[in-house]
Amino acid sequence: MPVGADLSYPFKGRWLTQNSPANHVPSHGTTLFATAYAIDFVPVDDFGRSAPITVSSLLRPEPAALFTGFGRPVLAPATGTVVAALDSQPDHPAYRGIPSVGYALTQRRRVAAGWAGLAGNHVMIETSGGIVALCHLQQGSIRVQVGQQVSAGDPVAHCGNSGNSTEPHLHLQVIDRLDVEHAVAVPFTLNGALPRNGEIIDA
Repeated sequence: MPVGADLSYPFKGRWLTQNSPANHVPSHGTTLFATAYAIDFVPVDDFGRSAPITVSSLLRPEPAALFTGFGRPVLAPATGTVVAALDSQPDHPAYRGIPSVGYALTQRRRVAAGWAGLAGNHVMIETSGGIVALCHLQQGSIRVQVGQQVSAGDPVAHCGNSGNSTEPHLHLQVIDRLDVEHAVAVPFTLNGALPRNGEIIDA
């Protein structure tokens, strides 16, 4: 099994770190679908916000397009071969405040739908350190095909809000095989380190 994959950051600009394995393993509170070492990055503006918070945002779902990161480019974090790509899942509204409670109640349904229901639109790249999964991508934005060779830094898609996502963000994990349900999570670093929760990356 590959151990200690080192990746490049799969984006440019300002992104907020969430659910980092530098703080806790399993980082997402479960080992389901090999997510033990997964990490999330939320695109933010110069003030560190994913979107301004208003009374409306606390009371009802918001269009994903209102968020600063919706549509931001996502880059290949390593050189490798695209081994999976899904581009057909719709981007749903974002949920903050009271609406997030209702969204949480639908979690079981998404888990029952399997990997695609959770990851939403995604690209998986086989590299020397394991298979890298980039998830919650914008519908219709994927620019690569299965079998295509990519280099670190190549554009592969845009940040979206598909799958199990309350607001536009990028979920990244590394696994040891393409069969996600039976895969083992592979630990990794980003540019030789691992950011902690709340750290803003300026890439």
